[in-house]
Amino acid sequence: MQDNATEVTAAGIARLAGVGRAAVSNWRRRHADFPRPVGGTETSPSFALADVESWLRKQGKLAEVPLRERVWQQLVGHPEGALTALVHAGCALLLIHERPTVWLDLSAGSDERLAAMLPGALEPVLTARLGGSAERTVHSGRTATTPETVNRAGGAARVNTAPTARPVNTPPTAPGATPTATTTAIPTATTTPAPATPTGPQLLPSVPLLRGAAELAAEAGARQAFEFLLGRHLDANPRQYTLTPSDLAGLMADLAGPARTVLDPACGTGALLRAVDVRPGQELYAQDSAADLAALTALRLALHSRAGVHGAAADTLRADAYPELRADAVLCHPPFNERNWGHDELAYDARWEYGFPARTESELAWVQHALARLADGGTAVLLMPPAVASRRSGRRIRADLLRRGALRALVALPVGAAPPYSIPLHLWVLRRPDRTPATPEVLLVDTGRFAGDGRGGPDWAAVRDTVLDAWRAFGRAGEPVERPGLARSVPVIELLDDDVDLAPARHLPPAAVADGAEQLTEVRERFGATLRLTVDLTPPPAGQAPPARWPLTTVGELARAGALVLRTGGNGGHARVPVLTDHDVLAAAAPSGTLPESDEEAVLTEPGDVVVPVLGGGSVARVVDDATAGAALGRNLVLLRPDRSAIDPWFLAGFLRGTANNRQASSYASTATRLDVRRLQLPRLPLAEQRRYGARFHALDEFERALRHANRLGEHLVRGMYDGLTDGTVTPD
Repeated sequence: MQDNATEVTAAGIARLAGVGRAAVSNWRRRHADFPRPVGGTETSPSFALADVESWLRKQGKLAEVPLRERVWQQLVGHPEGALTALVHAGCALLLIHERPTVWLDLSAGSDERLAAMLPGALEPVLTARLGGSAERTVHSGRTATTPETVNRAGGAARVNTAPTARPVNTPPTAPGATPTATTTAIPTATTTPAPATPTGPQLLPSVPLLRGAAELAAEAGARQAFEFLLGRHLDANPRQYTLTPSDLAGLMADLAGPARTVLDPACGTGALLRAVDVRPGQELYAQDSAADLAALTALRLALHSRAGVHGAAADTLRADAYPELRADAVLCHPPFNERNWGHDELAYDARWEYGFPARTESELAWVQHALARLADGGTAVLLMPPAVASRRSGRRIRADLLRRGALRALVALPVGAAPPYSIPLHLWVLRRPDRTPATPEVLLVDTGRFAGDGRGGPDWAAVRDTVLDAWRAFGRAGEPVERPGLARSVPVIELLDDDVDLAPARHLPPAAVADGAEQLTEVRERFGATLRLTVDLTPPPAGQAPPARWPLTTVGELARAGALVLRTGGNGGHARVPVLTDHDVLAAAAPSGTLPESDEEAVLTEPGDVVVPVLGGGSVARVVDDATAGAALGRNLVLLRPDRSAIDPWFLAGFLRGTANNRQASSYASTATRLDVRRLQLPRLPLAEQRRYGARFHALDEFERALRHANRLGEHLVRGMYDGLTDGTVTPD
């Protein structure tokens, strides 16, 4: 099996050569020997990777395809799709992780031999780490495994997945009636173990990818290799997956507390289970309606820790894979606003202890499913849309959850905590009650004040501290929680009105004069001082001069000459570091973003670097100072690192901000403007003259920062005055 079976798009070629898409289009037009398309469409053709690599090397544009890029192109060009390729790569990496000598023996032969023998080598590994065929059948909701249920083909164990009957949807026995000996049952949806061992014919097209993944594992480890491939796939397809951000996943796991058995019934890519603290003898259970996602989660978890991992693929509400499970904790980010969740089929399901959910209340079905899978005293944490706390159609179920002590806390998250980012989502914390409390209370927390500015995301440190401090205090018997504007333990009786509206903001006392008269006086003094500084920094009158006729050069020419280094952002790294986002650059703010942890090297900023956003059409460039240095470069940013002996950083940043300069270097689409930084121009001036201009540009930057600060203080003062006058903490005199 040759690498030339792998195809690459124009965007992939651009990444291989480190150029823009426009350069690839130019090569296709100017060079008659450029490889011909072998697939794709007329508007988005694809090319054979081996042919592209050969052409780039012949042209001197590429010394060697980087290993990571080669493996990634093999994955995206897989004939069965990227998800299938990821599952195959994950299986091979798990074998490498568990039994490296077995892999070395298999990979020493031909591709055909590797594909034929690999299933037999994978089966015992999957059996040991993810449950064998029989065990995975039991965990899939079936009661027995017979020899007829297992069919071996190509050395792989394949579990038959015919639907089985389960006694659901059966009308309850009338009070006083004698139960019948037989129970009417209906077939459930199919539940399959995940992942099933791939067969030899299925693996054959994946062999080049598997060999490349093994090389990656040799460099960085099997877990890091899989995380790189999965993370790259998720980044490349952001609209196909609803992801749980790592900060939110960690908060949910902390709320659930230490647990030996943990279930995620809508696991997606496994972010929640991966956030759970590892414990000896731990068992992790994952289920998802998408077989590929269930398989990826199981493999990801098996590579992440030594916990027992159980994965299943099925519609959780219609075909529960773990009906007998009683977990210590359930973590779940369920699908929102589903209408076809099984309302018609599941009317008499035993899980609806707190009431049968309306067709429009799929989220309350997930809440009750989580409670049904908990052991007594176990904790469930679910991410929910805010409407679930107040919709009238769900008020009876909410009331019963409160009365019986099942709903323990409801946390309103800031805007931007998780997709959809425009909505302040909620966390529901539930406990499986072993008895009804005499005077039940529920903890309500509102962290909306910790929303970040724009795309920077919330202040997760403040959110985490506020929520966990309130939750731990609430858990200590006899200690009521009362934190004005943030948290309060509310007697359930106060919430049991006609609406049973649980939105925290409606039940929390106002913040304790956070912006009262004394604080507003301080803000006013700071505002006045900033205005005086702004006046002092105001540029002097501009002197009149004829238009300059300097000789010009471009950023691209300077980069080729070695006068500056050009880098693009967006890669993760081995460790979590602050990330400078394009929004931070536009707002002159501190680094506020995050990037996924990966084995790629992040681009770290240094003092004197010039950072330029490439989207949005603004004329902005920022010189990195000591406070920002060390941050990772985020997406949609380009970093220019000038040679200080040839180029002054402030001179460079100032001329890059020219409006006409940005206009000539920008391209325009129907919905966005993109800046080609290599085309930005600046004059060829002696270093001393550069520094004269640089000093003036630096002064303008300080003036601009002072204006921004004054604007923020002014907005704070106005908002605080309105709030103080309306809540009575500030008098009108």
